[in-house]
Amino acid sequence: MNRPDLPPFQPRFPWWTGDLQTIANRLRRLDTLAPHASERLKLPLPDGTGDTLLASLDRPATPRPGSPLAILIHGLTGCQDSRYIFSMARLLLDRGSRVLRLNLRGAGPSRALCGQHYYAGRSQDFRALLSVLPKELTADGVVAVGYSLGGAMLLKYLGEEGKAAPLLAAASVSAPIDLAVTCRCMMRPRNRLYHRYILDLMKVEATGEGAIVSPEERAAIIGSRTVWDYDDVFIAPRYGFASAEDYYERCRPTRFMGGIGIPTLVLASFDDPWIPGKLYQEYDWGMNPSLTPALTEHGGHVAFHATGSRQPWSDLVVARFFEYG
Repeated sequence: MNRPDLPPFQPRFPWWTGDLQTIANRLRRLDTLAPHASERLKLPLPDGTGDTLLASLDRPATPRPGSPLAILIHGLTGCQDSRYIFSMARLLLDRGSRVLRLNLRGAGPSRALCGQHYYAGRSQDFRALLSVLPKELTADGVVAVGYSLGGAMLLKYLGEEGKAAPLLAAASVSAPIDLAVTCRCMMRPRNRLYHRYILDLMKVEATGEGAIVSPEERAAIIGSRTVWDYDDVFIAPRYGFASAEDYYERCRPTRFMGGIGIPTLVLASFDDPWIPGKLYQEYDWGMNPSLTPALTEHGGHVAFHATGSRQPWSDLVVARFFEYG
């Protein structure tokens, strides 16, 4: 289902399975963006909560005139320094684009400055972010890439905005386009190690310094035995949903993707151990010409370690899509 002008994906030895591809992300380390320069941005949210998002603004050593600002949005329990964010940032910087590596509300460095917390359906935060960015950063346009949960949030936002979205183009990588199906997949016995790892990080993140949680909420978070439980006892009641299932249904990206009105690349693999490939195989891509699916048999979750380059294939495809559309 790849577009003819997008390069094919071939797994690189020894990352031949979806699990190995996914685990390989933990082994890749990027420590610096030099010679490019970075600065910290504080972005107060205009919603009355007093929360402030922190982001890293990266400027290329050799700017390319007219290049849009690229906003990178991390996934669940990620942050501005997640390996996949760092990798994409370096590629775009090397090509002359400015990059904004965002920490979602209550994530990473933003945790200490936010009483509230992000979730997959909180598209209003991205809308607010765009409204407070300095004009000098957005004068040449904006593109955005969302990874995993960040991709789900971005797709929801794009569908809500339609043709009015103030972006030139967008991309999602390994987004859970059906939240309930994805959560059930994560809770399968074969994923128990992944599940425990992610759930433990979620608990630390939700109760970290700066988080405003009642004693009852804290106990519910710590006592959650699954991601579903966590969403049912914390995210759903805190943010106006009747239950985890209600939250998943009202915020699943497939409810909104038909309304997307700007060029959007949707990238995923069928052997993703966390997100069932059938969600992407069964979606009717032909109903919205603004969507370009880039779907592979292999690649794991936010991984795509391919032959021919140490740069993840997903980075190269997203950069090419933004350049040529």
